[in-house]
Amino acid sequence: MAQVFSDKVFYHIYALGMGNCPKRNDFACPAGDFFEKLAGRLDEIRALGCNALLIGPVFESTAHGYDTVDYYHVERRLGNNERFKEFCRLCHEKGFAVVLDAVFNHTGRDFFAFKDIQRHGYGSAYKDWYVNLDFSRRSAQGDCFEYEGWAGCKDLVKLNGDSAAVREHLFGAVKMWIEEFGIDGLRLDAADVLSKNFLDALGAFCRGIKPDFWLMGEVVHGDYAEWTRNGRLDSVTNYQMYKALWSCLNDQNMYELSYNLDREYNSERGMYRDSALYNFVDNHDVNRAVSALN
Repeated sequence: MAQVFSDKVFYHIYALGMGNCPKRNDFACPAGDFFEKLAGRLDEIRALGCNALLIGPVFESTAHGYDTVDYYHVERRLGNNERFKEFCRLCHEKGFAVVLDAVFNHTGRDFFAFKDIQRHGYGSAYKDWYVNLDFSRRSAQGDCFEYEGWAGCKDLVKLNGDSAAVREHLFGAVKMWIEEFGIDGLRLDAADVLSKNFLDALGAFCRGIKPDFWLMGEVVHGDYAEWTRNGRLDSVTNYQMYKALWSCLNDQNMYELSYNLDREYNSERGMYRDSALYNFVDNHDVNRAVSALN
């Protein structure tokens, strides 16, 4: 378990938004200079008291970053592998841990495996890379098969995390991110719908390369201890505490915050007293604190 992360204060960045990047990738534009610009702000971020960066999807995608096209190359709207490698080196030099958003539950429709299935149908060597493919009917998008999208979003195609080939591809990318970029951890997007077997295998793989590697899962509902027990993940997003942080101020009633702190962290009966949950003021999926607070 990466206990070293218990002292981290994160500055959370949704890179494509912060960089004011084009909404869609034309797969032809020259490498952007986002990481050079962000490097120029590291001292400012450090002065806020932050010593870790959580950076939203930085690998090649079609649109918003969560529709991955290539896990092995940095999004061209942001930069390229060499520029990102230099950025990570500078971050570590200035005392920052670097954590990336890892999107392993789904890919975009432009991902090579999905495009191969579009071309070859049931004869594709990649048909087992995704779940619930149905070749007896066409999709609304015109494909010769129907498929499952994350939460009904058809631009996010549900991967089969139990496939050995899928794991080899994804874990190979993680190995590259650790060894070439020196990243310190991952935020696992949609961790609440990733299989526990996948999470266990990923955890063992990452810590086999870097023992203090930190894994944090995006979990909105449920028993957070399910994701942090037995070394599965080091942390999960603490949405319950997030809500209390702003609503207790708006209502001028600190009981909500006090109740939740006691419920979660009481040394004798707290539900998550043995879990280092990821507490956040806001993130890219919720209203900013400045908007939530009256």
